Amino acid sequence: MRIAYKLMLLVCGFFLLAEIGLANQVENTTRFNRNTDLLIMQFDCKTDVDDIHSAAALKMLMTNPRFSTVNYYAVAGTYGVQEGLYVPPNELFKMAFGENWADAHSNREKALEKVKVVVLGYLKKGGNIWIAEAGQTDFSAALIKALQKDAPEINTAKGIHIVQHSDWNEQVTSEESLAFVKVTSNYHKIPDGNAEGNGTPGFRTPGYNSWKTDVKDTELIQIWRKAIEIGLRYNGKDGRYNNEAVASGGLDFSDLSEVCWILGIEYIKDTEEFFSTFGR
Repeated sequence: MRIAYKLMLLVCGFFLLAEIGLANQVENTTRFNRNTDLLIMQFDCKTDVDDIHSAAALKMLMTNPRFSTVNYYAVAGTYGVQEGLYVPPNELFKMAFGENWADAHSNREKALEKVKVVVLGYLKKGGNIWIAEAGQTDFSAALIKALQKDAPEINTAKGIHIVQHSDWNEQVTSEESLAFVKVTSNYHKIPDGNAEGNGTPGFRTPGYNSWKTDVKDTELIQIWRKAIEIGLRYNGKDGRYNNEAVASGGLDFSDLSEVCWILGIEYIKDTEEFFSTFGR
């Protein structure tokens, strides 16, 4: 009798934990409302080539039927005060995003105006803006200032959500910009996407090349080939950061951990699971 009772408690406990886990997953998926919200991924592209791989990973995720209805936008050149050479992403960005991106490296003011117009369209309709910082938050600070100037009635602290995963990115954001966005936006600091088992996916994997068999879509194969080619072309060159995962023939799209958190799929473990889930 006691054994049966203990078994019953174990079964009840199992279902309770499963229910809690499901509830948490449902709660996470409600962060982003694909009917009203806009996802922006901002790439510093300086001086680590991981942004190049992250751009390809973003395109693959947005192409998957599960997320094909997500409204998204990309911005290149959103770097802060750090030194070092730029990694030109334009060839890849044109291939992956068409006209759905802005070039803040070539013309920061023009890019800022372009992004502001897009963002205002969503905010004025009651939507939220989710910014995944594949870099620093200086561009986000400038964007919020422009929004406050043109549309002071909008509460940016409620409508603008900024997600950062990197201590380094915070360190090379100007102190003024970082302090500003923490007050004028809903700022989220999540665990680093370079590591596994910390609550977000670990997308930095030396030697990983199984994407060649996991990715089935012809367009995505070409995008990944271009991303890897650009990464190897600039990795560690002329004083740029030498990303050892990329140098080994592997991948580093660690910045995509923020997008996964925004969309409620931060339970993805690593690079292998990402490709096996979304590459086919």
